Amino acid sequence: MNRPHPAAHDDTAWLRAILTAPVYEAAERTPLDPARRLSARLGENILLKREDEQPVFSFKLRGAYTRLARLSAEERARGVLAISAGNHAQGVALGARRLGLDAVIVMPATTPAIKVSSVQALGARIVLHGDSYDEAAAHGMALLQAEGRTLIHPYDDQDVIAGQGTVAMELLADHHGKLDAVFIPVGGGGLAAGMATYLKALDPSIRVIAVEPDDAACLKAALAANQPVRLEHVGIFVDGCAVRQIGALPFELLRTRVDEVITVDADQVCAAIRDVFEDTRSIVEPAGALAVAGMKRWCTENPGSGRTLAAVLSGANMNFDRLGYVSERASVGEEREAIFGVTIPEVRGAYLDLIRTIGQRAVTEFNYRYHGARAAQIFLGVQLKNGAIERQGLAAALRAAGYGVADYTDSEVARQHVRHMIGGPTGMARERLFRFEFPERPGALLHFLETLGSRWNISLFHYRNHGAADGRVLCGFEVDEANDAAFALDLERLGYWYQEETTNPALAQFVSLQRLTTAAT
Repeated sequence: MNRPHPAAHDDTAWLRAILTAPVYEAAERTPLDPARRLSARLGENILLKREDEQPVFSFKLRGAYTRLARLSAEERARGVLAISAGNHAQGVALGARRLGLDAVIVMPATTPAIKVSSVQALGARIVLHGDSYDEAAAHGMALLQAEGRTLIHPYDDQDVIAGQGTVAMELLADHHGKLDAVFIPVGGGGLAAGMATYLKALDPSIRVIAVEPDDAACLKAALAANQPVRLEHVGIFVDGCAVRQIGALPFELLRTRVDEVITVDADQVCAAIRDVFEDTRSIVEPAGALAVAGMKRWCTENPGSGRTLAAVLSGANMNFDRLGYVSERASVGEEREAIFGVTIPEVRGAYLDLIRTIGQRAVTEFNYRYHGARAAQIFLGVQLKNGAIERQGLAAALRAAGYGVADYTDSEVARQHVRHMIGGPTGMARERLFRFEFPERPGALLHFLETLGSRWNISLFHYRNHGAADGRVLCGFEVDEANDAAFALDLERLGYWYQEETTNPALAQFVSLQRLTTAAT
């Protein structure tokens, strides 16, 4: 049943919807904990709203249950359906079990196993379909029509938004005193819309700061265009916020209530996961740490001290397999590690001279392969104590000592691939290098090889599984110039996201060596 929702400017109606949301029939009131270590480091009073402690380890239960509890008798009789990659699915499944409703959950076939098994344990029927949320959604909508069920939308629904708004209600009730800013993660916008509406209605002086992944910033794009827009591609490391388009209703609420949008990259999110662990001894998922990552960036860009800042830990459904990747990337995100490509003379004692130049800093990585009699290429990782300033100083010191130095700390290709595959020149007349994102499912590699491997000679292939829904692949192909157009058609036919990296300087220095003189400068 579609009900007219309150107007975006009608604070009274929205407050009533939030204050009367029946969330505590299923959800729990979560604590507002001080982050003492992070507060001391940033010089601020940092508070963490612990939605990771909900029964399904995510705030999503609040909105899902509110929507389910407000269904009509006729809607309940028809059963419900949700389309979700994880946390919303668990909220709907638990809420449906509490209310005795028949529930179907449609999920992408690439959904992490921990989320699939969690939904199964709650008794919902699961339908796995497609490699992406969009493919699952198309199948789910067809199933919705065929079975006559009621859709429980994850964010574009007034009851869902009202349920999520209870997070802000608890936050203000539990904090006594001035609250300077609240940092809220944004995917489809339901949580931010509910919280912002409540916060601005009760205390307009509180800054509401939305935080998005830099590769899935749908709210930022919508605010720039003054309407929801669809992103062509979204990264899915922060899978709980990997949404191509902000919800229409959340956007109407947020456009006048959000003071600022902060974007952060995957490394900053990984660093925030570690920060949360060090303060709470809990491991949150990437979306769960997103607000903390944004808060840290905001503090850097807005120097001050003694302010009271709250961040929402939105969820903790983390695949164990991802922890190695998170640990590896956290040091870069926290600017605790620098990665350099260093050219040294291929002579006896050269390694010792290099380490002496580095001084008392800890070396985190040292990769080398012989390439010839004149120069050696070193892939070097160094632990930092003073972030970017120390990194720049070390690079300057190495150059002053006569070494060729390239800083690859911010290079995605260097961090993801090059550090694991130090190699040599191919000897090919023409090689093109690409990054791909594979869906993590059986048959993905077969499709790749059937599309590209049968016609084009594959000269390089590197893949690492990070326990996420996508696999990161670096691949090289022997393609002469006359066949570029035909190769481009096959790339499009493949259907996977890709980006050419043929001229990437880290690859030039350590893999192909064809542009060595330009890389190490």
